[in-house]
Amino acid sequence: PMIRESDAIRVGQWIAEAVDGGARIIVGGDHEGTLHAPTVVADVKPDMRVSREELFGPAVAVSAFNDIDEAIAMANDSRFGLSAGIFTQNVDWAMRFAREVHSGNLHINSSPQWRADLMPYGGLKDSGMGKEGPAYAVQEMTELKMVVFHL
Repeated sequence: PMIRESDAIRVGQWIAEAVDGGARIIVGGDHEGTLHAPTVVADVKPDMRVSREELFGPAVAVSAFNDIDEAIAMANDSRFGLSAGIFTQNVDWAMRFAREVHSGNLHINSSPQWRADLMPYGGLKDSGMGKEGPAYAVQEMTELKMVVFHL
């Protein structure tokens, strides 16, 4: 469930906008109250809001690409950079994607939401500053200060 019904409605609106623009719902799409079904939206164009903005809802936008240059350009053409992923059998493409995409979290052949709690997590660009995770949380919440006593 979403925290507020308005959030579930927003997710549905963004998906509907994508469908109106030529995208297809592969699975999901329904919502009732605060519940929104997990949804896969395919044939998403890079300029669609469901692809360009941080949805923070149970939906994934799938965009096809012709070559690794196009995939990297699509991933970097955003003011956000929380998480990015690519599914490929080409190891050279995967390594290039990992090096060149401006995102705080990169996943190859996996969901962009997977991580172990001890791993650093956080975005780049307008997706936030800093990292979370046990050691990183302590760093982020600690202000270093040098104090020298002359006695």
